[in-house]
Amino acid sequence: MLRSWWMAGLMLVCGVLAAAGGDTPVVAVAEFLVFAVLAVLFSPLAFPRSLPAAEARERSARDGRPVVYWRPGCRYCLRLRLRLGRRARRAYWVNIWRDPDGAAAVRAVTGGDETVPTVVLRDEAVVNPEPTWLRERLPS
Repeated sequence: MLRSWWMAGLMLVCGVLAAAGGDTPVVAVAEFLVFAVLAVLFSPLAFPRSLPAAEARERSARDGRPVVYWRPGCRYCLRLRLRLGRRARRAYWVNIWRDPDGAAAVRAVTGGDETVPTVVLRDEAVVNPEPTWLRERLPS
């Protein structure tokens, strides 16, 4: 968890530094806002609430919803999250940086790597799926 907030803080610091070097106040504010938006997008704030891997698997077994393993700062996770829009809340999200069991589940599927996003639905696991693939499998 600390890593993800550290990265967001670093982006904010970069925004402040970029703004301090801005030629005009308008450029300085614009540069800071760009980094502030990036900080939010790459923080856990842009994602649905994370669950522990065991709880996500248990819920998925009951209702058939997919489990999405992700980590903050992953541009592919962010792409998947943004393209799903509101539908993202219909899946169970597990932050592998916060949950060692989630990281282990991803390594088991990917042959030892922590490649995310990894989506598990029933007995099928897909690494970095197309958003349309996942959207078709989310409950209405």
